[in-house]
Amino acid sequence: MSEATLNKPESARGQASARKAPEPARSGSVLGLSTTDFHEIAYVEWGPEESDVPVLCVHGLTRQGRDFDHLAANLARRRRRVVCPDLPGRGRSQSLSDPADYALPQYCADMNALIARLGVTQVDWVGTSLGGLIGIVLAGMPGSCIRRLVVNDIGPYVSSVGLMRIGSYLNEMPRLFGTIEQAERYFREILAPYGDLSDEQWRHITEHSIRWDDERRVFTMLCDREIARAFRSSWLVSLNLWKYWERIGVPTLVLHGAKSDLLTHELCDEMLERNANATLHRFEECGHVPPLFEPHQIKIVTDFLTDKRPTGPD
Repeated sequence: MSEATLNKPESARGQASARKAPEPARSGSVLGLSTTDFHEIAYVEWGPEESDVPVLCVHGLTRQGRDFDHLAANLARRRRRVVCPDLPGRGRSQSLSDPADYALPQYCADMNALIARLGVTQVDWVGTSLGGLIGIVLAGMPGSCIRRLVVNDIGPYVSSVGLMRIGSYLNEMPRLFGTIEQAERYFREILAPYGDLSDEQWRHITEHSIRWDDERRVFTMLCDREIARAFRSSWLVSLNLWKYWERIGVPTLVLHGAKSDLLTHELCDEMLERNANATLHRFEECGHVPPLFEPHQIKIVTDFLTDKRPTGPD
């Protein structure tokens, strides 16, 4: 591993905050290659450094790897190595020079580079929303290194209507916040489908989604607004990944927020029909997405990753 993996990760600072969630053990970075240049992909690690099959947790469209702190800490207590990257343009990772590269082929290539850095031949994959789409593509390709797959509230088909709603929200995303309280109000509103989170959990989300700018004396968003341009890509015109889904030959767990507007009940049924390796667990208390903060949500994932598979749809 590079020397960078020994450094402790940084997070948004600048004002008083709630009690912290457990911190990762290590942080590091790896270089990804786009059509125009190299870019740095940051990640944090939990658990023992040596592991034959680490768990790779990949976040949603505008989020970052620290969303998995609660799940990762739980898995680390079970002696699992957990790696949580920030996709390019999010968190501590560099933005891409050409916004057109914010698309699934680039994300798949970047995650493959990270897996190569880890020096392993297999990984277990937990993907939330966009992270789930990346997992579907990689797991559905011949020779995939994914051993077990968790897909959190996304399916192999996303309608143009749903994509347009997300694109609109991206275009309206603020760049700056005067106070951390202003930022938290924004995340409480835009991420309301997560369900009834505690004040501490909302503050955790907020702190790791922004950075304090000493020069301008404001908080800046840790998400490149240029990712909105990807919604003009041919990859995102009624996104259809069924050919990958049907080729997935490993145990797969689909997590569904019952109130989700991106993963419908009908699509869940079709996913189970079109891949016999898939099982489903439904969380009635939330929409898009189950945040995997609460013990009962975490248990479903950790049981699956430790061979305690759900026996069918819940």
